[in-house]
Amino acid sequence: MSDEIVNKVANSGIVTIDLEEYYQNGERVLFDVKPLLFQELILKEKDFRDYIKTNDWSVYKEKFVAITCTNDAIVPTWAYMLVSLVLEPFAKKIVFGNLEQLENELFEDSLSKMDYSQFNDARVVIKGCSNKPVPVNAYVKLTAALKPFAKSIMYGEPCSTVPLYKAKKD
Repeated sequence: MSDEIVNKVANSGIVTIDLEEYYQNGERVLFDVKPLLFQELILKEKDFRDYIKTNDWSVYKEKFVAITCTNDAIVPTWAYMLVSLVLEPFAKKIVFGNLEQLENELFEDSLSKMDYSQFNDARVVIKGCSNKPVPVNAYVKLTAALKPFAKSIMYGEPCSTVPLYKAKKD
């Protein structure tokens, strides 16, 4: 009888996907138009356009930017569009919304580049723990994208998984 230790997880043919590997490195910044509003409620076009012309937009170089207004004010759509135009030469990515929405879009961008056919008939574990912030939306999108290809989808760690999906046998 052999005393050799066999790693059954490594030999199981399970493929692990770690969403942390799809995290896009870079600073996330919220650009809030609220301080640019008169009494934080009203957009004065002349003042707003003056700010747009005089602000140093280069501080957003290579950053991911979410544009929003954190106050319950009526901000015309063109104001957000104008901000996006001046940010465009500097920012890596610009979205309308909060930082959570920005993170969701960054992961969607990363996941859209994945070749899911590589997981055809595979037993897949979507790793659950990460050191970087992975939004729940990324797990949901990945699971939906894997379903047409994978034989099974599990969540957690290969040694301790929660079964999510098992393809029907033909």
